Amino acid sequence: MHPAPSIIVFTTLSGFGYGLAAVLGVGLLDPAFIATKIAHVLMLALISAGLLSSTLHLGNPQRAWRALSQWRSSWLSREGVMAIVTFVPLLISAWASLFDSRYLKLPGLLGAAGAATTVCCTAMIYASLKSIDAWHTWLTPVCYLLFAATGGVLVAGLMRMLMPAPLDSGLSIAAVVLLAAAWGAKIAWWRRLRSLQPLSSPESATGLGFIGRVRLFERPHTNDNYLTREMGYRIARKHASKLSRLAVIYGGAAPAALVALAPIAGQGPTVGLFHLAATLLFGLGVAVERWLFFAEARHAVMNYYGG
Repeated sequence: MHPAPSIIVFTTLSGFGYGLAAVLGVGLLDPAFIATKIAHVLMLALISAGLLSSTLHLGNPQRAWRALSQWRSSWLSREGVMAIVTFVPLLISAWASLFDSRYLKLPGLLGAAGAATTVCCTAMIYASLKSIDAWHTWLTPVCYLLFAATGGVLVAGLMRMLMPAPLDSGLSIAAVVLLAAAWGAKIAWWRRLRSLQPLSSPESATGLGFIGRVRLFERPHTNDNYLTREMGYRIARKHASKLSRLAVIYGGAAPAALVALAPIAGQGPTVGLFHLAATLLFGLGVAVERWLFFAEARHAVMNYYGG
């Protein structure tokens, strides 16, 4: 599949935003501090930027609202509906923190639940597609949820460093555990993909398997078309393996080491720099992971193009 930059930006930024929304929603940051207020604004900005980026992939972005009408059957529509519904408690929580320095439990928990549900809906857009073997697995929503939670905890940990209060190791421990869980799930996803035997083949696609092996005689089109551009992207396995290793190292191992070593630096700006570097490296790793998520996927329609 073609790894569209707008979708990579969308899933990366919104993952961070919804993960941070969940952390704020369960009240892990004191609303009285300026850093928590900044976190609320950052959370809304990340989610908004991600959702706006997703519309750039549409042929007619001005018609994006029509995607909301098929929520009974479409995960894409459910994602859009949940994104809008979730904004209500998130805005209420942000308002309470910004102007009243209060944490409201009900809107907070509703926002956290809505954030998790929205991320799950995003993942199910891909996991529900039987025509793409790589995505059609329960590991896809697990990875999306774990990466979102990890990003949220890392950003929350960074905000915690800005508070004039004794450091709490809880968020740091949670970040290391979630980093291990997220990349462990992703490694399992990659292993499944690279040992996968496609369910759809030229024989099953043409219905001629009973005769023997089917070989492409001539492509349906002499020139590229929408299908070959969007669904015929290829990346060599050796390059994919190298990029996945780099993603795990720079997006998983390095952030975990930085977060774990941060307490050694004591308190002050150095600790914040450790957490900032960990967050940025994780974001880079997630962006590479999302690029590979699309680049390595093979749509069954490519059976008709010799793909």
